[in-house]
Amino acid sequence: MKLLAPILAASAVSAHTIFSSLEVGGVNHGTGNGVRVPSYNGPIENVDSSSMACNGSPNPTSPTSKVITVQAGQTVNAIWRYMLSTTGSSPNDIMDSSHKGPTIAYLKKVNDATSDSGVGGGWFKIQQDGMDSSGKWGTERVINGQGKHAIKIPECIAPGQYLLRAEMIALHGAGNYPGAQFYMECAQINVVGGTGSKTPSNTVSFPGAYKGSDPGVKISIYWPPVTNYVVPGPSVFTC
Repeated sequence: MKLLAPILAASAVSAHTIFSSLEVGGVNHGTGNGVRVPSYNGPIENVDSSSMACNGSPNPTSPTSKVITVQAGQTVNAIWRYMLSTTGSSPNDIMDSSHKGPTIAYLKKVNDATSDSGVGGGWFKIQQDGMDSSGKWGTERVINGQGKHAIKIPECIAPGQYLLRAEMIALHGAGNYPGAQFYMECAQINVVGGTGSKTPSNTVSFPGAYKGSDPGVKISIYWPPVTNYVVPGPSVFTC
């Protein structure tokens, strides 16, 4: 029964989260400014849904005309909050602590960041933080770090407009599929100063990058103890 208790407790939790704003050079551009935010903070659970790209039904997002300029090589922060109206930055203002899992970020080069849906190919992974050797998860570091999800924009990519997809996966109910909770939104950015010396080749599609049977998607994080977590998706692009 001791092993079942945390599982049952976690399955009852419905505290969600939203990537609500982007912080660049220490400046927060504001909720929904340059980030396509939904009015509801729920997850996507079907990895084959087109909403896996930039969120969407059942959490329709609002368009934004802003495209945020980011210097290649710069580290930006995706800011996560429990709801759009949340003003604090304590752990309870970010996401419930039971929501353990990885943080991930992808880029997709587009002609027009304000109109591209993000659905389809061209996505390359630029960041991931799974479970460290002490058993702490990437989501825990964001929850306990004022909701800041640090993402470095590669210096070697071509300049131009991109969609920046920041994601947190909650695995508290992932013992069966569907069960893992995928939280993601897309920021609209214009990368300047990139050298263009390397073109990402290991690109994936959303939907399509993940399968329900992936070991990083279908997993019990309570028992047996996790010793080697494999973050879903491709390897991280490096310059």
